[in-house]
Amino acid sequence: MSVESGTQGASPRPTRSGIQKSSGTVTKKGDRAPKEKPTTTVLVPVGEEEPKNPEEYQCTGSLETDFAELCTRLGYSDFPKVVTRPRPHPTFVPSSSASEKPVDDQRPSGSCSLNSLESKYVFFRPTIQVELEPEDKTVKEIYIRGWKVEERILGIFSKCLPPLNQLQSINFWKVGLTDKTLATFIALLSLCSPTLRKVSLEANPLPEQSYHKLMGLDSTITHLSLRNNNIDDEGARLLGQALSTLHTCNRTLVSLNLGFNHIGDEGAGYIADGLRLNRSLLWLSLAHNRIQDKGALKLAEVLQPFELTHTEVVERRRLLLEKGTQERLRSPSSSRHGDSKTEREKVQLMGVSSVALMDKADKMMAVKTPKGLFKKKEKAVEVVKKEEKSGSGQSPILGNLKKEDAPKTSKGKVTIPEQQKPSKGKGIKTGSKEKRSILLESEQLIIEATEMVNPLLEPVEHRDGKVFMPGNKVLLHLNLIRNRITEVGLEGFLSVVRYQAQVQSSKASKSAPKGPTGLLRLNLAKNNFSPQSPVYMMIQDLMLPRDPISKAKHREEESMASAT
Repeated sequence: MSVESGTQGASPRPTRSGIQKSSGTVTKKGDRAPKEKPTTTVLVPVGEEEPKNPEEYQCTGSLETDFAELCTRLGYSDFPKVVTRPRPHPTFVPSSSASEKPVDDQRPSGSCSLNSLESKYVFFRPTIQVELEPEDKTVKEIYIRGWKVEERILGIFSKCLPPLNQLQSINFWKVGLTDKTLATFIALLSLCSPTLRKVSLEANPLPEQSYHKLMGLDSTITHLSLRNNNIDDEGARLLGQALSTLHTCNRTLVSLNLGFNHIGDEGAGYIADGLRLNRSLLWLSLAHNRIQDKGALKLAEVLQPFELTHTEVVERRRLLLEKGTQERLRSPSSSRHGDSKTEREKVQLMGVSSVALMDKADKMMAVKTPKGLFKKKEKAVEVVKKEEKSGSGQSPILGNLKKEDAPKTSKGKVTIPEQQKPSKGKGIKTGSKEKRSILLESEQLIIEATEMVNPLLEPVEHRDGKVFMPGNKVLLHLNLIRNRITEVGLEGFLSVVRYQAQVQSSKASKSAPKGPTGLLRLNLAKNNFSPQSPVYMMIQDLMLPRDPISKAKHREEESMASAT
């Protein structure tokens, strides 16, 4: 009725109906229409039309500001907020007064407001939780829990995360990752600050189980957690190959958590194969899986002397010949500094010897170094002589450089010997306050000495026509809690612990080279054997003096006893 009366009468009331029509016969109505027309732009669907171009925005380094602005520019009206991660109370001491309160506090009263109820569930709202550096309040860790991270959100992260120059850790729990979004996430990691070393992707099962792509040769991740991702034997095969193969090896990963998955004996065998030639992984958890005795024996086999396969023996011989050829090409230049023929032949036969290389460097320094630097050379020679006694196949320079370069590593980084490289254009550092001498030829020798020694070039033992490697003694922590191991598998680990304890005692008595001595912690509890099993008790007794946590507790108890 109002629309008809608006078209017939001349009263001022019909102006609203006139605005809704495309044609206006009255000049007053036509004047008002352009003024009220912009109000219709509110009806544009969210996300279909971008009010601003996100490419034009320059991130400021503040995650809260940048994320909100980029989401708004992409048309998001409701998006997760960036909040500080809630921390639990430091200590909780139950008392008689505190134990009486929770009964009344947990029961909502009739007068409680809606805001107070919502505050109890604020933890479950989609948020981006962050932990900040106490000094400058920059973001160092990011936690996202329980809401789906889509491709567009990862695109926003690719713009606002790289400016965070102190970011150390990203933790995604149950965020609905797919194999496609995982690839986008890996590309995002390469854009972030080099301080980012820890990644946790838990409760994100993938159909193709492509988690191994996080452990590529160009990866900088040192700590990786993949718990509760339904990883089976096929996924374990891909992860084992990412740890090491005959020609490739991951040199950055320090800890790997594969707990709460579906890895069985076959998958444990693949992980063991990855540990054969891997010399960087220190911490491995296979807790809460389906490993039985066969898989346990496979893991135990690589932690003690094991036989090389035919392909590994062939590869070892090829590497020895390659090293000898490289040294033969360098020998004419080094012979100018007084190398004897017998020394060159020894290097050609046995590969690059770090001690011989250091001797060459010392001779060249003696020729080229001014008199005022003789004291520097003597100090360096004393350090090298101490390290020469340790000759475990690892370069003596390597440990020396590691100690000197440790204070220079950036915060949050984990320095691994294999990854260290000398600074370009600088020589050996012979003093904390002295400048490095620039000696090009000696620098080249030092670079060769600090190269990673391929595990296949480690000292081997020949028995009955077979070649045996000393085994992986770099792995320090192995967690196999809540699997299906019986006393048969325990026997394999008992031989491992006995062998590694014997090696450690022989090194201590003979002042042998300091180096990796094997497991410091071995967790085998809650498997298919009795806690009072004689084999299990023997393993516990042998591991007790090696466990640093047990040592710390024992020292604390002794100090408490002496104080009383």
